[in-house]
Amino acid sequence: MRMRSVLATVTAGLAAATCVTAAAPADAHSGKAPGVHACSPAVSITSYSDALDKTTYDGTFVGNLSALAVDHGGRIAALSDRSSLFTLDRETLKPTSVVNLVDEKGAALDSEGLAVDRDGTRLVTSETEPSVRRYERDGTLVGSLPVPDALKVAPAGRATSNLTFEGLTLLPGGHTLLAAMEGSLSGDTAGIVRFQTWDRATRQGDFRLSAQYGYRTDTGLGVSEAQATPDGRLLVLERGFTAGVGNTVRLYLADLRHATDTRRVDTLTGQEGVRLARKTLLADLVNCPSLGARAKQPQPNPLLDNIEGLTITGRAPDGRLQLLLVSDDNQNAVQTTRLYSLSVRLPHTVNG
Repeated sequence: MRMRSVLATVTAGLAAATCVTAAAPADAHSGKAPGVHACSPAVSITSYSDALDKTTYDGTFVGNLSALAVDHGGRIAALSDRSSLFTLDRETLKPTSVVNLVDEKGAALDSEGLAVDRDGTRLVTSETEPSVRRYERDGTLVGSLPVPDALKVAPAGRATSNLTFEGLTLLPGGHTLLAAMEGSLSGDTAGIVRFQTWDRATRQGDFRLSAQYGYRTDTGLGVSEAQATPDGRLLVLERGFTAGVGNTVRLYLADLRHATDTRRVDTLTGQEGVRLARKTLLADLVNCPSLGARAKQPQPNPLLDNIEGLTITGRAPDGRLQLLLVSDDNQNAVQTTRLYSLSVRLPHTVNG
């Protein structure tokens, strides 16, 4: 969004991720941690890199990055909200290719969410309609998914433009796709957002609308990303911005197993009988060590910026998930395109 702020069978993308660990490149603008630098008991940061900040590749500005996904072969797909889709080298994280995405009329997208399907096609959200479209590797548009009327931007629906599909992820097995709304629908209580899912209609077929769930964000924050873990839970980034103060970025673990299917619940108010997704705070990133990072505008921690993208790149020998995060600089001189390498130890699932 622009400046307004145990291991199961997994999808092809996550399957690749379990054997690939991307490391931020070492250069004059990187911070490397020689050991464990804890943000919380569950999360540590190992490095960051500003190497992509205010750079270009093949004539395209490398910034405005809003989503990451592991591609086949371990490469990293990085999506700009200005309709550019980059491929990053898995070791250096530098661009090796870029394609431009357009809608059915040839217009640019406000592209925010990204998932790589098992056949290599890219599923991409645009938050102005909203939409989920499917593209070939070369950027050719091949189709789109249905969207519930209520989730469409007013007056067609009850959503607010730029507060719709911000996160996108395939659940383990690749049979279910999930899109996370950034903000609440008109009529829903502020802070309660909807997660929409689609199930694959056939083994090789497209997706059809399926269950929907409610998720409550912290006050003043919106969902900027959702990423499925190998056991079927969700890593959820909540993010906000306060002028003169800076960004708030929190990483949560969400569990949908006992949540109510809300697709037939007209308004979500926290009412009795409607169970929202359970969430557990893994880390408030303000508590991470700064590793020497510098901020171009006021921040409660100079490491922070407008973090929007998250993907799982691998698993460490001790079982921790390896994460890669990216901030969206909004092509703004006082913001930074920054990549972060984190590791997360997930709490065990609790039955019942």
